Amino acid sequence: MSDHVMIGDRRVGAGVPAYVIAEIGINHNGDLDLAQQMIAAASAAGCDAVKFQKRTPELCVPPEQRDILRETPWGTMTYLDYRYRVEFGVAEYDAIDAQCRELGIDWFASPWDEPSVEFLEAYSPVTYKVASASITDMGLLAALRATGRPVIMSTGMSTAEEIRTAVGALDRDNLLLAHATSTYPCAAEELNLRMIHTLAEEYGVPVGYSGHETGLATTVAAVAIGACFVERHITLDRAMWGTDQSASVEVGGLNRLVRDIRVVETAMGDGVKKVYDSELPSRSKLRRS
Repeated sequence: MSDHVMIGDRRVGAGVPAYVIAEIGINHNGDLDLAQQMIAAASAAGCDAVKFQKRTPELCVPPEQRDILRETPWGTMTYLDYRYRVEFGVAEYDAIDAQCRELGIDWFASPWDEPSVEFLEAYSPVTYKVASASITDMGLLAALRATGRPVIMSTGMSTAEEIRTAVGALDRDNLLLAHATSTYPCAAEELNLRMIHTLAEEYGVPVGYSGHETGLATTVAAVAIGACFVERHITLDRAMWGTDQSASVEVGGLNRLVRDIRVVETAMGDGVKKVYDSELPSRSKLRRS
């Protein structure tokens, strides 16, 4: 176990600035230009990383769902065809990789199946993310552990026993946990931010927060109580078509979020009482003895 893990050239853990992840996911709706606009916005806001999702649709879509018809911006199509429509391939990820290298921002993805791990390995990602939906997929966890790379594992919609089993399948020296509630968007009363402390105490690894709420204050609060990293979905427009858009943060909000996280980190201080030089005039004027 380790209370710090290196993600690329960033040390992530207690006592260092929180690693801020902008989750693009599939909010690009299969449009590379939209994805690149979001990458640029995340970099300009001061985020440390952007994250995507990678699937092999024929493996991830259950057979009984494949032929269900769905209304989309591109017309009526089967759910399987829709999943292919929004999935990026080599050309798109080559462009994403080049842009992120140019901007100096990390990128990685949540692979939802083992072939997607193999696909992403070609880009030497700084880390992998296990989506909350995937923590019971032992084959996927084994494939991720075999890469030797750091793994961030989300814990939404999971029981304590499921989390323990998944942690046991991964390398604790290279593991970070993300507290999450998998409701989109999530009500404040179900965020349960104290789970950040619970997970840290039980597993002794860096713990962060993956938020799906509306608003920014509770994500900033997560950092204030000890989250080592935070992740929020981002979008160019919350009214865009897509299941994750409404629980996402627009560009203006992303700028405020990163700003407020850094202000709060500065304000936390070191816990050692001192009289600041800025206080001396007040002390001289107001103290009678």
